[in-house]
This record gives sequence, C-alpha cells and structure tokens, in this order.
Amino acid sequence: VEKVEEFRYLGSTVQSNGECVREVKKRVQAGWSGWRRVTGVICDSRVSARMKGKVYRTVVRPEMLYGLETVALSKRQEVELEVAELKMLRFSLGVTRMDKIRNEFIRGTAHVGCFGDKVREARLRWFGHVQRRDMNYIGRRMLRMEPPGRRKRGRPRRRFMDVVREDMQVVGVKEADVEDRVVWRRMIRCGDP
Repeated sequence: VEKVEEFRYLGSTVQSNGECVREVKKRVQAGWSGWRRVTGVICDSRVSARMKGKVYRTVVRPEMLYGLETVALSKRQEVELEVAELKMLRFSLGVTRMDKIRNEFIRGTAHVGCFGDKVREARLRWFGHVQRRDMNYIGRRMLRMEPPGRRKRGRPRRRFMDVVREDMQVVGVKEADVEDRVVWRRMIRCGDP
C-alpha cells in the first residue's frame, strides 16, 4: 500500500499529519461553487433579503458545513469560514466593504446566524449521536482513545474532544445531558434568527 500525504474519503480530505487545513479550503470552495449555482436567485435585486438568506441557508451553507462536525477547527480556520460566508452574503445583498455596514446587520438582514454557532451545533449533535451508541461502538471508543507515547513538546494541538468540551461549556450543557436526545437537541440548538 502506497503511503500518501492526503486522500479523499467520503467527500472529505484526510491529511496524514492530522490537520484539516485542506479540508477547510475545500469547504470554502464548495460553498462558493454552491453560491455560483444559485447566483441567478441570490443576486437578483427583485428577491427579498429574507428569501436570499433562506436560499443561502438551504443550498450554500450545507455544502460548507459538510463533514465539519468531526473536525477540530482552530480559531483561524473558523474565522476563514466566517469571512467566506460574509463575502457571499455581502455579494448577495449588493453591499461592499466600502459601505461600512456591520456584519451583524448583514446577518440580521439575511436572517442568517453565525457560522461558528452552526458548526458548534453540528459538532455537538454528532457527539450526542455517537455518545448514545453502545459502549462497544468503535466511534465511541475512538473519541476516548489515547494513542500510546507522549505528545510533542510545546503547545499541544487541539483534539476533537478538547473542542467538544469547549463547545459544551459555551452552550452550557453537560455530558450527562446527552442521554435524552430531544432535550440534548433543544439545549444545543443555536439556529438562525
């Protein structure tokens, strides 16, 4: 078997060093290609901002979110995704950076929530799904797996469970809440306005 630096698996790019830089770039590209497919609707001045936001949320955003529920994104990568999203929304609404309109106003006009919140919601939803499986499920065992040996010197890399713990702290949920699916979904929901 040939050793490679990266490969595609189920539509996601897996890198040998465990990073997700390429995957974030692919998600941004996928978002732009989805946006280009619907530019006829999303850039039409006769279409309301609310409808543009709805089209964006149903066509473009899912392409950007695909597979990110299992990725430990760094703050820089999260910002990169946010920037791409806001560029798309600004183009759609016919607003430029020179107009000096705040991001919150753009989001409010299009009724689109923060991208980071949606990634957090997707990550916690996936975590809850895996945690409710039986103890022998390989996905559940992989979440708690500690590879043998020591970690490298310096600042440790953010692991998936570190990010999930941060997300749970931000949302205000505990791991014990995961058992009731309906309650868990309601607690982690941070949807669009």
